[in-house]
Amino acid sequence: MAPLTSYTIKLTDAQAAQVKAYLDSHGFQPQTVPYARFAGKGRDVGVVFYESGKLVAQGKGTEEFVQFFLEPQVLQEARLGYDEVLNPRAFEPHIGVDESGKGDYFGPMVVSAVFASKGAFAKLKELNVRDSKTITSDNKAIEMAGSIRRLRECAAEVVSIGPEAYNRLHDKMRNVNDILGWGHARAIENVLARIDPQKTGTICARAIADQFGNKRIIERSLMDRGKRVQLEQRHRAEEDLAVAAASIVARAEFVLGLRRMSKKWGIVCPKGASDMVIEAGREFVVKHGREALGKVAKLHFRTTEKVEAPA
Repeated sequence: MAPLTSYTIKLTDAQAAQVKAYLDSHGFQPQTVPYARFAGKGRDVGVVFYESGKLVAQGKGTEEFVQFFLEPQVLQEARLGYDEVLNPRAFEPHIGVDESGKGDYFGPMVVSAVFASKGAFAKLKELNVRDSKTITSDNKAIEMAGSIRRLRECAAEVVSIGPEAYNRLHDKMRNVNDILGWGHARAIENVLARIDPQKTGTICARAIADQFGNKRIIERSLMDRGKRVQLEQRHRAEEDLAVAAASIVARAEFVLGLRRMSKKWGIVCPKGASDMVIEAGREFVVKHGREALGKVAKLHFRTTEKVEAPA
């Protein structure tokens, strides 16, 4: 197996203080990273502690940093290399589900489901699969998504809900979580069809998704195949490898969809819902008219009011 080059873990404030003291005393160069409490660059490893409480170590010295400092001095337990012993259920075949684009004014909302077989987890680790929010490059996420899709030990499906379809669903459902639940259910059903046990001999008994609402939102949208699967919702679900893989596949599809949309309409459609997005929305309306805005944007966002307001 390839050496570990990235490691992410949640720390308490006290543990974070230990890491900060270590960086300061071992010559790590301070770095400025968005949303980080502190960050340091060493010779072979970079360390970032985010406001969310997540610590991310990256670089060829990651494994040494974890095994010889983080585990014995901060975590006070050996985890690296013992994941299957400590949490064997996480390495049983299951589906991970995640989404991208929910908070973005422009572009689709994409839900991805990734089935990971027993042999998939080592391959996902080799690819350094992790929560897509820790991947700073869209192109890197697209590259990793392609690698995940090519794994014979995985099956990946996406449900991309374009702005026009999204707006119709929102008019009907009036609730983003209902749309999200419907998308999760469709993605789960689609990936289950890929691994139909009558055709492949593969059995999947569990699907894991992030905690975004009452899980009945998903369960009531599932059909025959999905209703036979135990649905598990949890906070920080992206810590699960199958969910992390789904988060990468969903992000890649969202970014590609946004790029296709920008090319089609001749205007750069930024991510998020910032002032830059508002300006892009106004530019779009000038070029294509207000009636076309629903073809590229999620109209129920308050951003729409700002786009339509006099500049």
